[in-house]
Amino acid sequence: MITFLSYGMAALGLTVLMRAGQVSFGHAMYAAIGGYAVASVARSFPAVDAVVVLLAGVLASVVAGSLAAAFLSRYRGIFFGMLNLGISMVLFALVGKLYHWTGGTDGLRFERPTILGMALERGEFELTVLLLTLGLAIAVAWFVQRYFASAAGQMMSAIKTNETRLEYIGISARKSLAEGYVISSALVGLAGSLIALVQGLVTPESGYWIRSGEYVFIAILGGAGHAVGAFLGAGVFEVIKLVAAAYFTNAWQILLGTTLIAVIFFAPHGMMGWLQRRGTQRERKA
Repeated sequence: MITFLSYGMAALGLTVLMRAGQVSFGHAMYAAIGGYAVASVARSFPAVDAVVVLLAGVLASVVAGSLAAAFLSRYRGIFFGMLNLGISMVLFALVGKLYHWTGGTDGLRFERPTILGMALERGEFELTVLLLTLGLAIAVAWFVQRYFASAAGQMMSAIKTNETRLEYIGISARKSLAEGYVISSALVGLAGSLIALVQGLVTPESGYWIRSGEYVFIAILGGAGHAVGAFLGAGVFEVIKLVAAAYFTNAWQILLGTTLIAVIFFAPHGMMGWLQRRGTQRERKA
């Protein structure tokens, strides 16, 4: 459940960029940055609280996202997506090489921190993190949906539909995309921080391009029309992985690929878009 909710928040970060017609193939790097920040703070300050390490993970992702946005916000389309991928692969390689700071391919393991000053056993700790993750997921979905409806969110949509007209009325498309990019990096960083916290471990694989591909898969599967779509896509993704691992051990990727192809053909706006269209059709009939 924690993984499902965390993946939903990460996919929601990709959804923010998809509103502007941009897709990042390297956004898992912010999950890795958040996770390594959590591990580093927890190892350096053993008495620190879980809330503090989560804030450190999100802050590290926001700082990194702000630096990247200053450069990447001028690019669009395939250039935007591939530049993100390139930066993430450079980061992945560095994390694997800098063993003294990152633990190399073994990653960083840390002791379970306290939560709000309470030292909990593993079961209680995981339950508390689950409740915390659920609360954060609801808050994040509400915030992103409000963002979509705000002027800033409408400007992100305008980048996709007619960026030139946006510039003509005196609004900087680059600034709007940069703001959306920072929000996106914060959401993915929060997801990576939560996963690292509950596992007590972070490895370079958390920022690998395959993980980025999973986030994109979930975002497309759920659709960018509503914030809930990312969590719907994450839930379906986790169910497919569990069923495929149980019954199609050597061919689970085929099942995932087939599902994505079916969604693109029959629900091009994602599952949420399909549900919204069905709801509209029912209202018209009524």
